[in-house]
Amino acid sequence: MQATSYLPFCLILLVVLVLFPCSRYPLATQQYVGCSLTTPWCGSRNRKYSILETQNPKSIAHSAETTHHPLDPLSIQEINKVRAVLSSYGPFSSSFPAIQSLSLDEPEKSVVLGWKKGDPLPPRKAFVIALLNGKTQVLLVDLDSSRVTSHSTHQGSGYPTLSMDDIQVALRVPLSDPEFNKSIMARGVKLSDLGCISPSSGWFGPDEEGRRIIKIQCGSIQDTANFYMRPIEGLTVTVDIDRKEVVRISDTGREIPVPKGTNTDYRYTAQDRPPEMEPINPISMEQPKGPSFRVEDGHIVKWANWEFHLKADQRTGMIISQAKVRDSETGELRSVMYKGFASEMFVPYMDPDEAWYFKSYMDAGEFGLGGTALALVPLNDCPRNSYYMDGVFVASDGKPFIQSNMICVFERYTGDVGWRHSETFLPGFNIREARPKVTLVARIAASVGNYDYIFDWEFQTDGLIRVKVGLSGMLMVKGTPLENIHQAPNQDDMSGTLVSENVIGVVHDHFITFHLDLDIDNTDNSFVKVNLVKEETLPGQSPRKSYLKANRNVAATENDAKIKLKLYDPSEFHVINPLKRSRLGNSAGYKIVPSGTAASLLDLQDPPQLRSAFTNNQIWVTPYNRTEQWAGGLFVYQSKGEDTLAVWSDRNRPIENRDIVLWYTLGFHHIPCQEDFPIMPTVSSSFDLKPVNFFESNPVLRAAPNFEKDLPVCRPAASS
Repeated sequence: MQATSYLPFCLILLVVLVLFPCSRYPLATQQYVGCSLTTPWCGSRNRKYSILETQNPKSIAHSAETTHHPLDPLSIQEINKVRAVLSSYGPFSSSFPAIQSLSLDEPEKSVVLGWKKGDPLPPRKAFVIALLNGKTQVLLVDLDSSRVTSHSTHQGSGYPTLSMDDIQVALRVPLSDPEFNKSIMARGVKLSDLGCISPSSGWFGPDEEGRRIIKIQCGSIQDTANFYMRPIEGLTVTVDIDRKEVVRISDTGREIPVPKGTNTDYRYTAQDRPPEMEPINPISMEQPKGPSFRVEDGHIVKWANWEFHLKADQRTGMIISQAKVRDSETGELRSVMYKGFASEMFVPYMDPDEAWYFKSYMDAGEFGLGGTALALVPLNDCPRNSYYMDGVFVASDGKPFIQSNMICVFERYTGDVGWRHSETFLPGFNIREARPKVTLVARIAASVGNYDYIFDWEFQTDGLIRVKVGLSGMLMVKGTPLENIHQAPNQDDMSGTLVSENVIGVVHDHFITFHLDLDIDNTDNSFVKVNLVKEETLPGQSPRKSYLKANRNVAATENDAKIKLKLYDPSEFHVINPLKRSRLGNSAGYKIVPSGTAASLLDLQDPPQLRSAFTNNQIWVTPYNRTEQWAGGLFVYQSKGEDTLAVWSDRNRPIENRDIVLWYTLGFHHIPCQEDFPIMPTVSSSFDLKPVNFFESNPVLRAAPNFEKDLPVCRPAASS
């Protein structure tokens, strides 16, 4: 097994001309420094508990794992079996292809829904995307019969997700180019201080077709681990990945100085003084009886009134499947969502210069969110009593490797209130009722080069699911001669904010499109747009002049469900089961509740927007189709936008009382500021999936309050 990690913008140390394995801190061994108390004791009124916390989660013997559920990811044994089948497959007999993706080919939805624990597993199949002689091969491998059952060659535009081998090859190519080396030295940078990244090229016309190309740009690692803040501006190398050759060198910024490394290192060990604030004492949520959730058979999470299947995925990072919530009256587990995941991302930078115009990343399809999700940091990324889950992924040679501790599951209590009421107007009553809100979180953090994306799926006992995305990491910055904005001839011509001397944080966007296959009490659902409309009162009808009324409109086709959010056209968006009704006759449903978001403002014919047309609307609804999972298409790298959510939805298919999929795009406009330098405080936004007439009443009405006698009191052992 290979102990490899996938990272699209990998640092290459030219002093030894060797690409180091990627890590969260590319230049040093990972060091996590924090306070360590002696083993504390925790006591409630009548019991004393010992908390033994280790910094490293338990390791799992994946080589002995077996599958228990139709949606379980491929095991190590299954991956090795697929590799053996491909090795003996006729078309690959003379040359084994480069494996770009190897994952479970999930059974038909009807088969999964009909399966019960204890039943035999449906046939296990692997979906393989490989490259051979520059052509993309798509195969299905039947694991029961050990044979290839389907094989085709992709004919359209686009290529598979880049592999680590692709990136390693591309990063090495410029080193043998005299023009590149001459330019580096002319800028006063030692080759031993060079760190390079590999931005994707996008698609900008026929000159880039017929070959896989990638861009290479570099910075200086002198005196810092944060080479992102020390760009060598204007030097861009275009590399043909498969031919391993330089296609073009653009060298336009030799007059721009390389920014200094002062105050750019973000590592704890590099800080020379404490923060200017009152000290914060250590804090954590203690659970003397252990967590309330459990994970069965490696992937089935059960907590409170929720049950769902959780797994890691090399492309999307994390997949939630078959999410069910228990009915508050009958105790029956009821279906809410068959499958939910981050389908694609779009990160365009707003600078038309030669070294910047192509920066319009589609991170999931180009680099993979799971492959870039490194091990989470205990006590910092995830609290005590977290459960950690590994990813079992596949390298270019078809061999499995472990992406350790890339998902964590934990209970969260931050002092939020589940519900409350105090009553002062009833004579003889002194009512003060409140309930704490405890939730369950499944988390992953993808370090896609300079940016870190934190994905949370948070489950609440009132039936709500909150999906949150946090952004941190480093800005992608542009070198400039400016050290103060007053030196700029025209500040309006700047593509961003001067965040430090000689460093511009370029304006950019982040869009994350989620695939949400909601199945409210079954597969046949409808999408309802509930418009709030102003009504005028009649003369003499009321002292009021106007009021709001909710008008419900059921979407018949896909065009009816293309939604651009508007502040002054307020609406709610429901997915209902018209055949499942409450005792009062209301259709059971869930609604999507957007939080702060943003829309793409690019021209619809701009090449990056053509490829990312799934961001043209914030909400789409399509009929379920197991081949329509990736909003930017299956083959995103250098694609033209021929196979996107927008293309599928233009068919305007019927969606009323059908098995439908809701797509939601969460967006951020980012105008950088000085506080983003040298590393950004996390900013987040979210959306909710909230029950609407799904329960007969408040599902947490009977939840118990907290009492002092039930809660632990913790002190350092030395003071007891």
